[in-house]
Amino acid sequence: MSTKLYSTFTLDDRYVGVPVERVQEVMRSQPLTPVPLAHEHVRGLLNLRGQIVTTLDLRARLGLPARGAEEPTANVIVMTEDGPLSLLVDRLGDVVAVTEEQFEPPPDTLRSDTRHLIKGAYKLDDALLLDLDLDKTLDIKT
Repeated sequence: MSTKLYSTFTLDDRYVGVPVERVQEVMRSQPLTPVPLAHEHVRGLLNLRGQIVTTLDLRARLGLPARGAEEPTANVIVMTEDGPLSLLVDRLGDVVAVTEEQFEPPPDTLRSDTRHLIKGAYKLDDALLLDLDLDKTLDIKT
């Protein structure tokens, strides 16, 4: 029985994860510089130790309600072919080990227009962990 490790976070009422090997680092809320005329899912740019990193708002990308201006956020820095990219999330979670036996198709409760961004879900003892398809999510043209 092979296990996979997922870095987890929350978005609204959703518990979401990405494979740990795609995560460079996680960090608390960072100041963002807005980008005029950027795609609606791009929240801004952050300075990561001198490197400028685009920040994608995962709530907007997954069609979830916008968070309040005062609600805390966190950043999950993921590796892409083009370098690091920041995912803006509500709260950071733990690293969780899952097995293939826990995997199920995406739940029917997901919105049909963003369902393709979720590979499936892992049924945990106390939660349902959505497996975010990182490559499709980062392709903001879809």
